[in-house]
Amino acid sequence: PNSPLQYPIQGYTVRPLTPTLIPGAGTRELSIESSSLVFLNELLAKVSYTSSIYHIKSGDLVSHVNLSVVFFHLSDIRSQVTILTKTFLRYPQLKVLLASIRQFYPNITVIIADDSFEPEHISGENIQQYIMPPAQGWFAGRNLAVSQVVTKYFLWVDDDFLFTQNTKIEEFVKVMEAVPELDVVGGSVEGSQFYFSILYEEGDEVEGGCLIRKSGGKFHPLPGFPKCSLADGVVNFFLARTDAVRRVGFDPQLQRVAHSEFFMDGLGLLMVATCKDVKISHQRKTEENTNPRYTEFRRPKNSDNNFKSQLHYFKNHLKRLELTADLCVRCSMQA
Repeated sequence: PNSPLQYPIQGYTVRPLTPTLIPGAGTRELSIESSSLVFLNELLAKVSYTSSIYHIKSGDLVSHVNLSVVFFHLSDIRSQVTILTKTFLRYPQLKVLLASIRQFYPNITVIIADDSFEPEHISGENIQQYIMPPAQGWFAGRNLAVSQVVTKYFLWVDDDFLFTQNTKIEEFVKVMEAVPELDVVGGSVEGSQFYFSILYEEGDEVEGGCLIRKSGGKFHPLPGFPKCSLADGVVNFFLARTDAVRRVGFDPQLQRVAHSEFFMDGLGLLMVATCKDVKISHQRKTEENTNPRYTEFRRPKNSDNNFKSQLHYFKNHLKRLELTADLCVRCSMQA
């Protein structure tokens, strides 16, 4: 009772790879001495540890039982994975994508969310096309596509991607099956992995916190898979556990430019990895496949960017959002 050191009894969280001050002591280190081994052991039994290895759920204090989701599947890839894409005014690219998928995976199910103004019917075996109201946006389409998946995993691809001999979905599944806690694993698009890390600095109740996204940021290699590393977000080519993604969802308020926002919403909920040995190609832009109307919608207006910033601040209660590039050029926006 005469000691100035105060010990936390509950509500003390140690974040992954983050030195944390000991409440009441104001330090990150603690030295304990005693002439009695019995007293010393009793005291050490009440001292918490500092996390030194990144793990998405290592900050949890209390866990509760969740009902597990069981998917019926056989050993073939079609029973395990569904391919998803969202299309808008880009039917030439979509048809090239589908042809490349069928070259390597003739029977796999492909789900298409389509919010084009004048929908064109896409036919083919094991192809499901869902027509949406026009121009509902990327995340609304993602939600629709994911809602129709009946397999354990889904592979997300853009409608202008191109499957090659290096687009081996089986390699993704092998990683996910070996690491049951992993929720999303991303690959490489035209040699670019585009992974990033997210640091959340918790603020107070009045001002909120700060979210920092570091492009090129990752953590340590995924155990057992030296070509894969843990990260917070990956490129727009990834395999995901269907039930895990459904728990996070895609905010339909984000219509045009949105990708990192899904991983921001999944921070602390999704365990993510990036692997450089699974690759997909990207179709070249030509006059024949370029739709001026699509380009008009694809380029965000200032009002779109302003709305997205406001959504960050108010939805996630942030006082600041920082985007840090590989060259350490930082752009901050103050609410």
